[in-house]
Amino acid sequence: MDDGSVEGDGSAVGPFVDVATAYAWVWSEHAPVVLDVRWTLGRTDGREQYAQGHLPGAVFVDLDTELAGPASPEAGRHPLPDLDVLQAAARRWGVRGDSRVLVYDDAGGTSAARAWWLLRWAGVRDVVLLDGGLRAWVEAGHHLEDGHVRPRPGDVTLTSGAMPTVAADDIAVLPERGGVLLDARAAERFRGEVEPVDPRPGHIPGATSAPTLANLTAGGWLLEAEELRERFAALGVDVPAAGAPEPGSRPVAVYCGSGVTASHTVAVLASLGVTAALYPGSFSQWSSDPTRPVATGL
Repeated sequence: MDDGSVEGDGSAVGPFVDVATAYAWVWSEHAPVVLDVRWTLGRTDGREQYAQGHLPGAVFVDLDTELAGPASPEAGRHPLPDLDVLQAAARRWGVRGDSRVLVYDDAGGTSAARAWWLLRWAGVRDVVLLDGGLRAWVEAGHHLEDGHVRPRPGDVTLTSGAMPTVAADDIAVLPERGGVLLDARAAERFRGEVEPVDPRPGHIPGATSAPTLANLTAGGWLLEAEELRERFAALGVDVPAAGAPEPGSRPVAVYCGSGVTASHTVAVLASLGVTAALYPGSFSQWSSDPTRPVATGL
């Protein structure tokens, strides 16, 4: 079972690592490519925050322009970028064919997970998320660098399709075919009580509310694995027991507003032995199509 990342010798290490491991890697002879993916819906100052302090050697990644294609009602707010565009960006970040990539943010991994998922989808096998992100690094007493890092260009060649995706037509029938469809947005958006950015409030019929932030403690660290197993089992996911060799059989798909925070839930499920598909267009695409139904409430 491929859980999201591998050591150079093929042993599993991901998709999450703790700050002690990340620190050892950053100061090792073969340091990883470190990506700072600070992004928050409605804010545009991630690059400025990065310049004021980031992990040593970290390169800033612009989620809106480098981890997504142009927004449109037909494709959603953060559609998958063209592969050649993503490859050019990854080479600018210094990613080579044999690179380990460490990604982090200051939001519990909920934006950095987009880089984790997208690079994994594009065939980069060794990509890991820093549990606790920037806060974990600072609270561990490690220093930050300021300014901008311009790495030596990489030579990675990307391919598509290494992570599963699901399209709108398949999402529509997944629950009635016995699958689990998780909505990773805040519960009030799922219920349709508020909708700050997308055309219609509510959720895809048959979906279950599973807010991404419920994967985390109040401080932004992952919950313990057993807590996460219990959480997703209660949501209908067929979660294998700890140490079980085989994943569950029920298909699982995850969406959010635009395919960003849902990537975090995909990563968490991968850490539990569950392979979940991402719906890249997510609710921003779904709700823009007036022919597709939207439900409200629980």
